[in-house]
Amino acid sequence: MRIAIGGFQHESHSFAPLPTGWEQFLTPGGFPALQRAATLLEALRPTSLPSSGAIRAAEAAGAEIVPLVWCMANPAGPVTAEAFERITALLVAELSDALERGPIDGVFLELHGAMVAVGHDDAEGEVLRRVRAVVGPDVPIAASLDPHCNLTAEMTALADVLVPYRTYPHVDQAFAGGRATELLITRIRTGKAFAKAFRQVDFLIPLTMQCTMVPPMSLVLDERASLEAAEGVHEVAYCFGFPYADFPGCGVAVTAYAETQAAADAAADALCAYLNAHEPDFNGNVLEAADGVAQAIGLARGANKPVVLADTQDNPGGGGHGDTTGLLAELIRQDAQGAVLCLINDAESAAACHAAGEGATIALSLGGNSDGVPLAVQAVVEKLTDGRFTCTGPMGRGNPANLGPSALIRVSSGVRVVVVSRKMQALDRAILTHIGVEPAAQKILALKSSVHFRADFQPISSAVLVVAAPGPVVADPATLPFTNLRPGLRLRPGANR
Repeated sequence: MRIAIGGFQHESHSFAPLPTGWEQFLTPGGFPALQRAATLLEALRPTSLPSSGAIRAAEAAGAEIVPLVWCMANPAGPVTAEAFERITALLVAELSDALERGPIDGVFLELHGAMVAVGHDDAEGEVLRRVRAVVGPDVPIAASLDPHCNLTAEMTALADVLVPYRTYPHVDQAFAGGRATELLITRIRTGKAFAKAFRQVDFLIPLTMQCTMVPPMSLVLDERASLEAAEGVHEVAYCFGFPYADFPGCGVAVTAYAETQAAADAAADALCAYLNAHEPDFNGNVLEAADGVAQAIGLARGANKPVVLADTQDNPGGGGHGDTTGLLAELIRQDAQGAVLCLINDAESAAACHAAGEGATIALSLGGNSDGVPLAVQAVVEKLTDGRFTCTGPMGRGNPANLGPSALIRVSSGVRVVVVSRKMQALDRAILTHIGVEPAAQKILALKSSVHFRADFQPISSAVLVVAAPGPVVADPATLPFTNLRPGLRLRPGANR
């Protein structure tokens, strides 16, 4: 049995200010760089990515693995036409060459599900279409998905099975890759296609309300698990949607896979009915930055663990550039003590710190490359690194990170900032520890993240406050200038009902 393994991951924000080009797939902060067939297995095997689980599952089944191409770029604006065409061409070429060497019994793809490319709004649907065109109608295709996937009917039609992660923060990526591969192997061995049932839900869920660690989403996942335990049901692929993609497929969707069409329909209908019944539960609010900082300062006075401020709207994991300075300015204005902001993505400022050296005091125009609003600071350079480390947290353990020249600077008596040259969401304590900051010893941790930070930072925190400072990953997607969503889609849960 020969199984081809490859991947092409990107989460695309239609309104983010910076596009995603070829270079971003070559130098992604916090993830391996683009891998070709010769290096794919060695590079991905030790990571926590879906392909690592797929590799283990294929090897456990005694399959021969045919490596293709794998890449990922941090979330940002839509993928350029050049990058999309080059990467899909590489993937398809490797697959074509593999077919020259012998039959392929199945294909596993590590996809995201919320990629938008110039010319292809449903970019994963297009990737699957091209792969299907090469292998033909009879070779099974399985894929793992990020649950922020905007799952479409075309994706469901072109793949034999799709398996999203169950968690947000995504601590089960390798599990999903392994699960998808196990179902692929079942499909190969039985020669029988799974019945499928695709459904869409007609309201968007804000990113800050999608965390599976707490209700209401944790309760939805419990319901999903109970439905999947039913007789003859193989997978209930529940995708929360990425509410920043301006195309008709944006939003919450489900595809159920089962032995019979009746079982698939029943599982999909039941989960959608549950979601519709609990729609109002997904409304949520965040604090304005000034209120959040004031509350954090007050809470920190009597706490023996850090207070976390989540800078959700400049989340590099949702399309932000990680360089807006609104929250930082508020920390300085309110004279927060014992605060560390992680991070500001500003290669020019990082380079200036390295040129000045540790101990130097320099003037910086910090951040603001994406929104044109930098912050002038007098900075003391406390620590310099090359930005290389290995992630250690529950979500990214084993993943290599390369943030380029990085610096720890002090910008007021009580506020320090981690400045990096490549963006990465603040989801792993190693970003701080590699530069000499012990997260648990701080009074306030200001993190550019919406939810992923919770996996590694919530266990050491005394409180978590989600705040809205400037950035494109808006807490309320209804404020975005959508023009291409499908009719009837509610931009806020419970709106217009």
